[in-house]
Amino acid sequence: MKKPLVFALFISITLASTAQGVLSLQQCREMALQNNRQLKISKMTASIAENIHKSAKTKYLPRITGMAGYEHLTREVSLLNDQQKSKLSNFGTNSVGKVGGQIGESIAGLVQQGLISPEAAQQLGSVLGKMTAPIAQAGDNIGQSIRDAFRSNTKNIYAGSIMLTQPIYMGGAIKAANDIATIGEDVARNDIALKQQTVIYAVDNVYWLAVSLKKKKLLAEKFRDLAKQLSSNVQKMYQEGVATKADGLKVDVSVNTAELKIAEIENGISLAKMALCELCGLSLNGDLQLADEDTDELSAVESVIYNPNDTAFDARPEVRLLQNTIDISRQNTKLIQALYRPHVALTGGYTVSNPNMFNGFQQKFSDVWNIGIVVHVPIWSWGESKYRVRASQAATTIAQMELSDVRNKIQLEVEQYRFRLKTANERLATAHKNMVAAEENLRTADIGFKEGVMTVTDVMIAQTAWMTAKTAIVDAEIAVRTAQVGLKKATGTLN
Repeated sequence: MKKPLVFALFISITLASTAQGVLSLQQCREMALQNNRQLKISKMTASIAENIHKSAKTKYLPRITGMAGYEHLTREVSLLNDQQKSKLSNFGTNSVGKVGGQIGESIAGLVQQGLISPEAAQQLGSVLGKMTAPIAQAGDNIGQSIRDAFRSNTKNIYAGSIMLTQPIYMGGAIKAANDIATIGEDVARNDIALKQQTVIYAVDNVYWLAVSLKKKKLLAEKFRDLAKQLSSNVQKMYQEGVATKADGLKVDVSVNTAELKIAEIENGISLAKMALCELCGLSLNGDLQLADEDTDELSAVESVIYNPNDTAFDARPEVRLLQNTIDISRQNTKLIQALYRPHVALTGGYTVSNPNMFNGFQQKFSDVWNIGIVVHVPIWSWGESKYRVRASQAATTIAQMELSDVRNKIQLEVEQYRFRLKTANERLATAHKNMVAAEENLRTADIGFKEGVMTVTDVMIAQTAWMTAKTAIVDAEIAVRTAQVGLKKATGTLN
């Protein structure tokens, strides 16, 4: 419990100290990658995908299940039905009755034939009745004994079992499920790569926006200083009667405009740095200083080497994700097909129960082992498998079409950023040339104004041209860097 707290405290101290120092572009990237919530979610999703894959692998292994139970019955378990019980209880009576009836019919026949008298027949029947009564009772007793022997006397049942099931052939479902889980891990990795590139792209753009605004602020301050210096010179010349009051008012307007421009840029800087702090996970109220904002020359950036004949498709996480979708759809088709194929599984188990079902429901625990094979064969499903397979194949076709569409869009995106980078480099080269002319024009205007051959308006125009040329250089420099970042993202090499 102490280690996580110490680690968290260390991170907090590090971030706090970094926020007060100077941050480079690379440091901003690292902090954003570390603190981005969506990226953290993607990493957790990758962990989930890994565990799902491990779970899918267990489908090849045997399953062992256990069961135990107790049942109390309000009636005992009987091996005989009510009719059988009745016959056994009256076994002697029924048997003797049938025999007695047959003997009675025989005596009556003898009387009809005149072989014996009715009185003799009556006496003989009386004697036979006295003889059969004990026999009937004895038979009833025997039947009752047999009935009692078939009683289970079972109202309490105890049972427990362990069952093992080993899949042998599941129609290819297990392999398809494992392949889907493998692709799921690849999906998670590609999603992380996509979000990493998205975060880096956002950080780079906001970083260079803040840098460009800070440089524009410095230029605006220099322009204001030039305007103030011109205002001071005009005031002196006005006192000497060389300049007019209108000249002074023109310069004052220029100074005020410069001050307003500085205030607007400062607001933009604050908003840009707040956005950068949000991306980096820093406090929005922190004093954020960037490494490139106070330098005359921006830090060098890697050039992007791109061959128009090459494709950036495989390097783009979006493309890999769409390919993952196609692969999953194909495996899903195999999974559906597997559901309608024969399934074979080997089973084995051990069971213990009380009463003993294998020995006349004897009231004691007994056990038994079993082994077998289970075959499941789908026979008729009204064409369900055919329709589901068609639907899955159609989904695969749609994913392939989407991938083709994305490939075309990526190719267009790459060409657009190549053109944007080329244009930005040309703008930068032109801006440097214009800057040389603008500085010389400003120098000439200052000299001419001091010698009285050029007006205040001429100097103000030269100052504005110098400011425009300087701003064009900053814009072109930032445009080159944002175009480079965009081209790297388009080619899937932004990291």
